[in-house]
Amino acid sequence: MRAVTLAAKIRDWLRCPKRCLRVDTGACRRIFAGAALLLALPLGAQPPAVPQIDGDWWVVARNPDLGPYTTPKQQPVDFAVWQAADGTWQLWSCIRNTACGGRTRLLYRWQGASLTEPDWQPMGIAMQADPGFGETPGGLQAPYVFKLGFEYLMFYGEWVNIALARGVDGKTFARQLTARNVSGMFDEGPDSNARDPMVLRAKGRYYCYYTAHPNKQGAVYCRTSSDLRQWSPSKIVAAGGAAGTAFNSAECPFVVHHQPSGYFYLFRTQRYGRNAQTSVYRSKDPLNFGVNDDRFLVGTLPVAAPEIIEHGGQQFIAALRPDLDGIRIARLKWAAKP
Repeated sequence: MRAVTLAAKIRDWLRCPKRCLRVDTGACRRIFAGAALLLALPLGAQPPAVPQIDGDWWVVARNPDLGPYTTPKQQPVDFAVWQAADGTWQLWSCIRNTACGGRTRLLYRWQGASLTEPDWQPMGIAMQADPGFGETPGGLQAPYVFKLGFEYLMFYGEWVNIALARGVDGKTFARQLTARNVSGMFDEGPDSNARDPMVLRAKGRYYCYYTAHPNKQGAVYCRTSSDLRQWSPSKIVAAGGAAGTAFNSAECPFVVHHQPSGYFYLFRTQRYGRNAQTSVYRSKDPLNFGVNDDRFLVGTLPVAAPEIIEHGGQQFIAALRPDLDGIRIARLKWAAKP
């Protein structure tokens, strides 16, 4: 309302010839420019917001006991959080540097009664790579799960490809095989390590974001689909700029559509550990967050591998612990960018 009121005052001021005659040309130009900017805003429009961590973190998952696969170097890393059919909360994390062989990675599961309670119950190893379906041994990487109708869909990386599994209870999943009888749906080349998928429904389509690093240069990719079966060719939607071009410069992409402002926000991680960093971008176009271009960059957060969760009218952010020894959650708020 303040913007609308100010715009009305400027209109009245500009309609007064006596006042306009008393103002120098430069001042008139500035006023006309300000008026044009204000009048271009839709009624009731709010300035775009940026995400902020709101309050303290609580730890929901700690480094698990993997039995014979346990090692001193293992680390829970990229993960997914969702609510199962029975109302419990599920957390599946990629555990790296285990003794499972191959690329040393597998998926482990925790369960919690509430999103806001700490120390969820360890539930054991949830999934391992299956070379019989074309998956790289020890190559399972971060899943992403969402509910569609009565089904739960889990997108995950298997070191080379992005794959899909389905389930009805939100706890168990069956791989969906392609016509070639393999789980992998698409990739960016055999040495590019397509991984960390997440899926957003927007503008009547599904957008699958993921990272890969052809020639050791990391970027955020996206493919679109109307049916989750046939996918478009890939498009690089974010790369380079202040976040860099290293193989790990575009990890764990996560995109949120901020309804009040109409913007899409991309979270893109560069660093893990004590000096964790995730760059945040804001764009009206879900297929363009800047390639070697920082005009969409709105700031950074001191977290790694964030996932945004909405529940009960509140948004939460889940991220890795700084010591890479578990996963934590905090509330998330949106505030106007200074």
